[in-house]
Amino acid sequence: MSECLYQGSFNPIHNAHIAVAEYVHSKLNFEKIVFIPAFKPPHKDLKDFDADNAMHRLNMVELAVKEYPYFDVSAIEYMRNKPSYTYDTIVQIYNIIKPKDKISFIIGTDAFIQIESWYKSEELKNLLNFILFIREDNFDETPFINLKNKGYNYTLMQMPFIDISSSEIRERIRQNKDICDILPLSVAEYIKRNNVYKIQH
Repeated sequence: MSECLYQGSFNPIHNAHIAVAEYVHSKLNFEKIVFIPAFKPPHKDLKDFDADNAMHRLNMVELAVKEYPYFDVSAIEYMRNKPSYTYDTIVQIYNIIKPKDKISFIIGTDAFIQIESWYKSEELKNLLNFILFIREDNFDETPFINLKNKGYNYTLMQMPFIDISSSEIRERIRQNKDICDILPLSVAEYIKRNNVYKIQH
């Protein structure tokens, strides 16, 4: 089965995440796009990613993709219960599914430009074909071409930039502003029902 991985904090998952996955699925003909919510993203402040937050993010992703037969969710990082290094996840997945070719991996240009700072980046580039989607206006591909020349193979998706920020969504929630226009309805209802993001520790 042809699968593509989509890892992220998804804090929370929003309509742009879904749009990206749908676009990749339609253009590259993957049978499945597998969402992988990070348990504790190593490049972010870990105090904001406790076990409750991880559980909520996993639940919200499962709700968001439920109606799409070509989307799936993996709890592989949630089950490991420690900082979510992409290299560790990919090695574990290779050991499980034993693919014949490199695994495809969706990533935003804002994260990919920092790929050389990632844990075991040199090893990771030999395991993945990166699928890039643009996360900024006035995109310049030059620095990414430099990464490709270093062995980081990627396909650039020409999807129009969608300006939705998870941090802005969380702030809107704390201010009791409407979020139904930028989140799947099931996710918006879950956030309201479980008071996610409202209580600060």
